[in-house]
Amino acid sequence: MSRTVTIAGGGLAGLGLALRLAREGLPVRVLEAGHYPRHRVCGEFLAGLTPEFAADAGLRPLLGEAVRHDEVIWFRHDRQVRIHRLPRPVYGLSRHRLDQFLAEAVTAAGGAVETGVRHPGPAAAEGLVWAAGRLSARPAWVGLKIHLRNAAQFPASGLEVHLGDGAYAGLSAVEGGRANLCGLFRLRRDLRSGKGTILQDYLRASGLHALARRLAEGDADPESFCAVAALGFGPPGARDGRLALGDAFGLIPPFTGNGMTLALETAGLAAPPVAAWARGEYSWAAARRTVGRRLQRRLRSRFRIARILHPWLLRPRLQAPLARLAGFGLLPFQPLYHLLH
Repeated sequence: MSRTVTIAGGGLAGLGLALRLAREGLPVRVLEAGHYPRHRVCGEFLAGLTPEFAADAGLRPLLGEAVRHDEVIWFRHDRQVRIHRLPRPVYGLSRHRLDQFLAEAVTAAGGAVETGVRHPGPAAAEGLVWAAGRLSARPAWVGLKIHLRNAAQFPASGLEVHLGDGAYAGLSAVEGGRANLCGLFRLRRDLRSGKGTILQDYLRASGLHALARRLAEGDADPESFCAVAALGFGPPGARDGRLALGDAFGLIPPFTGNGMTLALETAGLAAPPVAAWARGEYSWAAARRTVGRRLQRRLRSRFRIARILHPWLLRPRLQAPLARLAGFGLLPFQPLYHLLH
């Protein structure tokens, strides 16, 4: 008789693993503190997605709804710097749609998804996969996100990246005629705006005035607004003996545009050892060690390179030479993209 896998956290990593296990006929239970559908602070596009990976992750039926993007458009403050062609298309898809789709797919495959429930711990219990979000860090950064309902005003085939002072923000179309605006900002304790204006105020304080005006004119959906703080971008790795996936394993700097795919990738890497435990072929300690080694081998270099590059997108004195290199076509965008994906 198979053993039940319990997954704490019903985000992309947790649901992605649950779907793979349920499709193998293994008992799996997801505990999610929130409810579906829900909005999340996220760039909301899938990068590095091959047809094979999309099929393995169960995403192929959903990609027809996504918005395909073929280029990235770089801005520094209010000036366009460069347009780069992406090596492979990325797909704009909101977490509001994607998380609900995966939760329904898990249930249809025979798994259980329980919402409004938190796992009481301990996090390192046998048979428990911890995918319940990022590790807390010193509150130096804040992430803010909102949807705009008139995506026709924005580039249909491009991802915009806007570099500001101690900040960067992305703007791109997602399904349903909407655009997603999401930014990472150095926490400013002098800004005490309300929910309705805080993103505009952070954009202006970061020197992104044109983007702030576009937000003001963009028919923002207040129900989609989200905020998150205490973001840490340290080296990846499980803590306290737990089997951790997704952001609980490590949070990659969001400029890489690879967070969503990476979460699903960790689920794919973890699935064979966890399934072996469920079938009685592995001890839990062996499954945990194997998952940890697989994740480190696949992801360590990506995280290291992302941490090295991250300050160049946030600090004005580093942004200036970066923008000049990009403007002259001297920035090795394609090699860097491949190193991060």
